[in-house]
Amino acid sequence: MTLQRLSGDPRQAERWCAQVAGAAEAARVLLLLAGTATAAVPAISAAGATPQSRRLTAAADAELLLLGPAQPRPHALPPLPAGVSPALIARVVVEHLGLEPLVVDAGAAVAPAVPHLQLGHRPARCLSTGAAIEPERVHQLLARGRRWGQQLGRLDQRRPLVLAECVPGGTSTAQAVLEGLGVPAAGLVSGSLREPAHALKAQLVAQGLAAAALTTQSPADLVLAAVGDPMQPLAAGLVLEAALAGVPVLLAGGSQMAAVLAVALALCEPELRPQLAARTAIATTAWVAGEGSSDLALLLEQIGQRWGAEPLAFAASLRFHGCRSPELLAFEQGYVKEGVGAGGLAALWELSGRSPAALADACDQACSRLV
Repeated sequence: MTLQRLSGDPRQAERWCAQVAGAAEAARVLLLLAGTATAAVPAISAAGATPQSRRLTAAADAELLLLGPAQPRPHALPPLPAGVSPALIARVVVEHLGLEPLVVDAGAAVAPAVPHLQLGHRPARCLSTGAAIEPERVHQLLARGRRWGQQLGRLDQRRPLVLAECVPGGTSTAQAVLEGLGVPAAGLVSGSLREPAHALKAQLVAQGLAAAALTTQSPADLVLAAVGDPMQPLAAGLVLEAALAGVPVLLAGGSQMAAVLAVALALCEPELRPQLAARTAIATTAWVAGEGSSDLALLLEQIGQRWGAEPLAFAASLRFHGCRSPELLAFEQGYVKEGVGAGGLAALWELSGRSPAALADACDQACSRLV
């Protein structure tokens, strides 16, 4: 196992990895789609070259995950400044491991044209309004996530849960939620742009938190309603109950999954937080873990200090240095880093006993078939 440990107790990390490795090819994969009007702010995101194209990102990525690169897809992948959607990595992993992802639309701007669970929610308003989501919707999404987590615990505690997301603008809502919960996250959160828009994000977050009149002691549900997106309450409720029921949880992503874990810790009874942290791990790509203009490891340390439970986190070893496809080489140049569970699924690939080099080669082949 070559995963790089970013955070967490080494012995707990070893136990978690062994548990997930033993059932890697039986993992349940959930891809949660959502939207936020924050993605329409100019220069905030590279998950699509224009605000209009970013409305289609979640649908297009879900279709690539389920249909694969060689099939015609109803929604074309949005143009990127360079590279290709990380959904390509996710697709290669689920195909080779024989996994069957469930796509859940928790509030995307455009629904995917593939089989999915439709929750009927709208995208969030821009976080700068301080009124991103109606409180009632936050409570509904939290409650639904908690029910799902409890059900997974009753079904089979040995099957890992892999939770992925696609939320254009979601690193901005992640930063806003983290700061709303009292975690100093400014300058630490990554993003889809080659150089994260730290100043713009800080401005939006400050506007949103001021408009909502939040304090660092505000309850998590109020923070989510003020500056969050619909993926976060659904994911946090699910993680909280699944992990406490004994299910090993893999949060496939970077800063956005750090915010999900922070919300789950905030909702958790204090005496149960170490248990939650021991059964849940974030796994991201090497490109996020090694990014010089953000710092996921320090962000996780701040989360650990805030709630007295050090998060487990890893970086997958996948690299594309030797690939032929220029779209994959763009990952090495910082144009694409993470999304659609790419880092967590690449980590699951390694835990299943497969080599990162074999995954890079399979991604190269898939990229050559991309329609």
